[in-house]
Amino acid sequence: MAPPGTPLGVEFYDRPVVEVARDMVGCVLVHGTGAGRIVETEAYHHTEAACHAYVGKTARTSVLFAAPGTAYVYRSYGIHALVNAVCEGHDVGAAVLIRALEPLYGLEAMRERRGQQDVEALCSGPGKLTQALCVGLGLNAGSLVAGPLRVLPPDVPPPALVASERIGITKAVELPWRFSALGSRFVSRPWPVGLGAPRRARPGGAA
Repeated sequence: MAPPGTPLGVEFYDRPVVEVARDMVGCVLVHGTGAGRIVETEAYHHTEAACHAYVGKTARTSVLFAAPGTAYVYRSYGIHALVNAVCEGHDVGAAVLIRALEPLYGLEAMRERRGQQDVEALCSGPGKLTQALCVGLGLNAGSLVAGPLRVLPPDVPPPALVASERIGITKAVELPWRFSALGSRFVSRPWPVGLGAPRRARPGGAA
């Protein structure tokens, strides 16, 4: 049984993408009877080269220029579906990639889909979490406000955040647009030993 609650409205997503990426950590992603608390996100904006929308509007990227609160689901490396929340207004290509979840509901179904028993490994990556929640390309361009894929407000006090560079990209690597729940065991990748503490991004202003 998934958690009850009213999904976040369009106004939540109709803001600068970096703000939304920070504020999504602690929210709850729901699909069907499965749900998980978001513990890691990344922001992408059409003005920087790591964003799919950097090339402008194409058949693939047009969803990134859609209304705030639209789901952008795409295939990565021909294998995994990745889920993003479109942000800002029309004609601005921006989205938040949901990178990791702390599983909350539907764990047995998640384990079966993932072939994985370790709860910390069920949703510890953007491709893992979509497999665990059975999120596929058919949800691309759907509404995160009206469902069936939806994001609920935090069910517990929002966590302290840390910010770091995004993972798995080769362009605009210097931007500290990855946001993670401080101390979470469910993030996609732990902080590298010897690189120092990541930046704190909450409370306070920009990272």
